[in-house]
Amino acid sequence: MPKKRILVVTQHFWPENFRINDIVEGFLADGLEVDVLCGLPNYPKGEWFDGYGPNGPFEELYKTAQVFRAKEVPRKGNTSVSIFLNYVSWPLNAAGNLDRLPGGYDAVFCFNTSPVLMCWPAIRYARRHRIPLTNYVLDIWPENLYSVLPVKNKALRGIAQGVSDWLYKRCDRLIAMSEPLQRRLMQRTGKAADKVAVIPQYCEDFYAEPVRDETLHERFGGRFNLVFTGTFTPAQSLETVIEAVRLARDKGAGDLHLLLVGDGMSRTALQTRVHEAGADGYVTFYGSVPAADIPRFTELADALIVSLSDSPDLGLTVPAKVASYMAAGKPVLASMDGAGFDAVRAAGGLSSPACDAGALADNLARLCAMDPDERAGMGLRAKEYYLAHYRRAQLLRKLEDFTLYGRA
Repeated sequence: MPKKRILVVTQHFWPENFRINDIVEGFLADGLEVDVLCGLPNYPKGEWFDGYGPNGPFEELYKTAQVFRAKEVPRKGNTSVSIFLNYVSWPLNAAGNLDRLPGGYDAVFCFNTSPVLMCWPAIRYARRHRIPLTNYVLDIWPENLYSVLPVKNKALRGIAQGVSDWLYKRCDRLIAMSEPLQRRLMQRTGKAADKVAVIPQYCEDFYAEPVRDETLHERFGGRFNLVFTGTFTPAQSLETVIEAVRLARDKGAGDLHLLLVGDGMSRTALQTRVHEAGADGYVTFYGSVPAADIPRFTELADALIVSLSDSPDLGLTVPAKVASYMAAGKPVLASMDGAGFDAVRAAGGLSSPACDAGALADNLARLCAMDPDERAGMGLRAKEYYLAHYRRAQLLRKLEDFTLYGRA
């Protein structure tokens, strides 16, 4: 039998650091043929990656997947204007580049982070060639938009809502990361449950393998290291985490140190906040590292922190980093509402409401005061939860079956 062929549509792809890179590798390893329609790498800083620019390259290979790139306006400076132009430029350019694709696909798979417009070229291709489109909804719109851009105008919000619902309805199948998000998407699109599957984000297997880095231990050892990894945006509410660390230190957790590993649009504002609060001695901005290096930091960590703002819509999903944190086998703290709050608590971690610095500080002080064996037990329960719910092999197979055959 000929191999099944999948067209993957996603604005963000290798060498940018997104899980779709690993999903494509998984598809290939399972014997599928894959082409990728994506953008030119400039996330998160809005600067072209080495070897890329406005003139391409527009075609290359990733493993054995053929990669087709479409132009976009880079999100340079991460201003409201540059982000808006980035959001609209890629889907329009990608939709105009569909004739470049060789065709012969059995299905289209859209890895739909922000913006929702990312699925527009996928919709056009699937409808033109009468093949099924599965949209993996990682950032629900327009709700996620409002956590990044402060859109207050009622007319503009109405347009954003209408466009988002229109696009979701035109996808044959949707994937939600949690049951609350599944219910929301069913309500907004009118789709039946068998068309909206619940498939959490897995994490790559390397997150479960600790890597001791002596240089990191020499630099940061001797303190209680609370580690955050990922992108700095308003949605993460990292100002809550910074304030909670200050409060916890005042409560007696004097060795508490916050290590922020990553980058993003909020970094400058956060650094200013830390400096003005005199917190430079116990908050460190490390910068971005490749995903494969994250286990060096989770191994160093005494605990791992995941946070979101108090938007009720952000509580519909479980952030991807929750799985990788649990895989590391370290205590996990959550400062968020909804599905992520519940997942961390179910795994034996400590959860507090979104944007509640006082409650998070109480959990931090409690954790720092714990017996080391008790903290080790928390890490063990987190690892067990990961093995039961977030294993790569089982979730990757679900993605394949739902995309190709509609089997949830």
